[in-house]
Amino acid sequence: MKKISILLVLVLVFSVFAFGCGGGEDPAAAPAAGGINVEGTTIHIGVFEPTTGENGGGGMQEVLGARYANQLYGTVDINGTTYDIVLDEVDNQSDKAAAVTAANQLISKGVVAVLGSYGSGVSIAAGETFLNAQVPAVGCSCTNPQVTLGNDFYFRACFLDPFQGTVMANYAITEGYTTAAVISQNGDDYSTGLATYFKNAFEELGGQVVADVTYQTNESDFNALLTSIKAKNPDCIFCPSSIVTATLILPQMTANGITAQVLAGDTWENAAIISENAVGVAFSTFFDETDETNAVAAEFVNGFKEYLNSDPQNITWNANTDTVAAVSALGYDAYMAIYHALEALDGTDIETVNSVAIRDALVNVSFDGVTGAISFDENGDAVKDTAYIKTVTEDSLATQSFQFVRTQSVADL
Repeated sequence: MKKISILLVLVLVFSVFAFGCGGGEDPAAAPAAGGINVEGTTIHIGVFEPTTGENGGGGMQEVLGARYANQLYGTVDINGTTYDIVLDEVDNQSDKAAAVTAANQLISKGVVAVLGSYGSGVSIAAGETFLNAQVPAVGCSCTNPQVTLGNDFYFRACFLDPFQGTVMANYAITEGYTTAAVISQNGDDYSTGLATYFKNAFEELGGQVVADVTYQTNESDFNALLTSIKAKNPDCIFCPSSIVTATLILPQMTANGITAQVLAGDTWENAAIISENAVGVAFSTFFDETDETNAVAAEFVNGFKEYLNSDPQNITWNANTDTVAAVSALGYDAYMAIYHALEALDGTDIETVNSVAIRDALVNVSFDGVTGAISFDENGDAVKDTAYIKTVTEDSLATQSFQFVRTQSVADL
């Protein structure tokens, strides 16, 4: 079993009391014996993503990253046999109940590994299904700590919300903002979790949270909420939400005459947000396509743009642009983590490629990914210490791309 660091334990204990378990996962649930074996020479990898619902836009971008990786690395040689790798895609509909059904569909199809999901809530909800089937899952951008907590079969390629919340709080204080309002979505593990980490870090840094308000899933009229915030006159507003909510709430902020700096998390890096109402927004994310310090990333960006432009439908799914979203890069890296785990089975005495063997190989995976070096700690979390801050500028309106502000690492906090 994985051991959790003392710091992470403290963070997670607070998370449990602050906003619950989110998916009802029982860490003590006994996995089924043996896992799932590969039948024949086809390896089935599940793609567990929302392609509809409030997170459908971001989920589809992760799917595109995985599809591109599969296009490049669609076969693997293990002990003299060449296996074809096939992606089995399901839509978890951005919904916790549907996520469990989708996860069970993948298990019934005989997948031996899973990619996803965009959205921490659906990832937490499906975690027990993957654990009990002994099928490893590699999350792409599911940032809530509870995704991997107590689950030896869940890994992830992204940084976590305690870090992301601290990054954005630090950014706010550095920019001179001393008062903040926080807006979060009831029942959404990502939104409530990230909001909590931001609030704690902002107050520890000397800031004051003057308003802490919530809204319901699928709510579209935020005027009453925004009126209460405007009366508090905060310097900044932190709003970790889905991209759908972002496109609804930003015009209403403008209509209400709110001029406070708007801050958000990684979900806002989707070109669908770019509009006059979004100019000045700042958010944290995992990757920047203009970063030339990583040769692997540069090669990926060139190839992925060609892939996007090879089919108009890809452009549509990518928010009508060929800008490389960070979640697409993470979808690619998550696929490659599983691919490298499969490669590691070559030369071993394994008789049948098996989901448990893939899980065991994932523990020791280490490679240079698009979003940085990829390896996993004892809890299955990626060893990541850098976030990218981006913003929307007037130039963004013409280019449909975000502008890089700066990176923020653990050492800077």
